[in-house]
Amino acid sequence: MHSVLDVVALSSVAFVGTMFDNYFAFAAQLLVTDPKRFRRVAWAQAVGVAMLIVVAAGVGSVLSAVPAQWTALFCLAPWSMALYRWRHRDQGATARYRRGAFTTVLVTIALGGDNLGVWIPLLRVDGMAKGLLTVAVFAAWEALFLVSAQRLTRHPRVAAFGEANAHRLVPWVYLVLGGLILIESGLL
Repeated sequence: MHSVLDVVALSSVAFVGTMFDNYFAFAAQLLVTDPKRFRRVAWAQAVGVAMLIVVAAGVGSVLSAVPAQWTALFCLAPWSMALYRWRHRDQGATARYRRGAFTTVLVTIALGGDNLGVWIPLLRVDGMAKGLLTVAVFAAWEALFLVSAQRLTRHPRVAAFGEANAHRLVPWVYLVLGGLILIESGLL
């Protein structure tokens, strides 16, 4: 049996370690999002993470029957967004800001392969009470994650860099994210 502090520490390491890629994907998404839509995109990020937690906690046993390589198909989501962003890179801000919330949910879920791989056993190991504590720790880290990413992208230098370069960099970020999904799925 693990103590409460052990569960909090293990849950923290599991969340931060598996959400590292999502943090930077979310920050990149915020750089190309109208600041008036930050709240909507933040909610979309939280919904994506909540969906991953539900899958890890409730459907984990069903997922064991699905080959891990099938999750590689999720790479198509960021790659299609990369193609879209590349094709519309010279258009104004309106074209860049259209897909904020939906894109965020898709990328969060698509990058969730490593999350599921770690969270499923973590949420099954020590029973319901420690599973609920783990989810509470995840929620606290997610709140910190959302606030810090928003503050980072509101910094004047970061925002200026994003405004000047996002239209060229975002397609490449999505291509890399698709590659990470292939690696996390075990296909590469």
